[in-house]
Amino acid sequence: MSDRRPDRRIVRAAAAQISPVLDRHGGTLEKVLDTISDAAGKGAGIVVFPETFVPYYPYFSFIDPPVKIGAKHLALYDEAVVVPSVETEKLAAAARGHDIVVVVGVNERDHGTLYNTQLVFDADGTLALKRRKITPTYHERMVWGQGDASGLRVVDTRVGRVGALACWEHYNPLARFALMAQHEEIHVAQFPGSMVGPIFADQIEAAIRHHAAEAASFVINATGWLTDAQKAAINPDGTMIKALSGGCYTAIISPEGAHVVPPLTEGEGLLIADMDMALVTKRKRMMDSVGHYARPELLSLTIDTRPKPVASGWPPLSKRSLRDEDRDSGDEPGDADQRDPVLRAKAG
Repeated sequence: MSDRRPDRRIVRAAAAQISPVLDRHGGTLEKVLDTISDAAGKGAGIVVFPETFVPYYPYFSFIDPPVKIGAKHLALYDEAVVVPSVETEKLAAAARGHDIVVVVGVNERDHGTLYNTQLVFDADGTLALKRRKITPTYHERMVWGQGDASGLRVVDTRVGRVGALACWEHYNPLARFALMAQHEEIHVAQFPGSMVGPIFADQIEAAIRHHAAEAASFVINATGWLTDAQKAAINPDGTMIKALSGGCYTAIISPEGAHVVPPLTEGEGLLIADMDMALVTKRKRMMDSVGHYARPELLSLTIDTRPKPVASGWPPLSKRSLRDEDRDSGDEPGDADQRDPVLRAKAG
């Protein structure tokens, strides 16, 4: 008799520890697309990239005082990703073309604000999840806006139930529990890497291994990598090179809190591991934090998952209406800044 248990499956995972392209517009996205192809060629069903990897993590905000980051911040606006856009269409096409789930961190531009955003593309190219980091950390508050709980969702994908958090969101136990309560099977973690020093890597390991054991889920974690030349470009006087070093810890963790393969802490590489999804049930049989080990009559979590717009009451402005109004105003079609459209109200 055949075993039809849904957890009797093997998922091959890939976690990318690669460096961004800092000196060429669109270069990082090209590198991501090449890595998706590489991961799929190695048989991966899911590939994960680091935090805000496209176009790059704002390392400048960690080492420069706020008064000096204006020009660099504006440059990040110029390369940030709008959702949807040509950039997201390319990512969707890569996921669909290679039949692979893709999770990538981007700097998302929504008109005048940037967000730390995680995008999950299913293997058919569908954008299954767009979520924003709910609280940027320390220096990041000068760069990104705050997200809301509408993105604290677990989504069904080709490889299983996937949830995601960015960096120090793993120190928010209620955010983690929100995903655990939705029975995530694969948790995606993303950190910047090449920051703070070796203690950052130690902290990452502690956080992701604990979450794996507590959630009874696999954790795929990706961190970025900076070359020596890139560190020098970010910090030309060399005074903060140590602050731009260490902190890399790309890893794949089992539901028992153990490494499936040795972690990657130096250099670029693609970490590959087979995840035996039967281990999820094996761990939960012993300790299911949101099932038989929970005490909801004593402890429970209430989440407000409604989006938090600053205003509401009118329909969204469509791209078609933008083009129509361009013609009305005498502008050539496409001249309007699609990254920051202006709502024009007609008089009368």
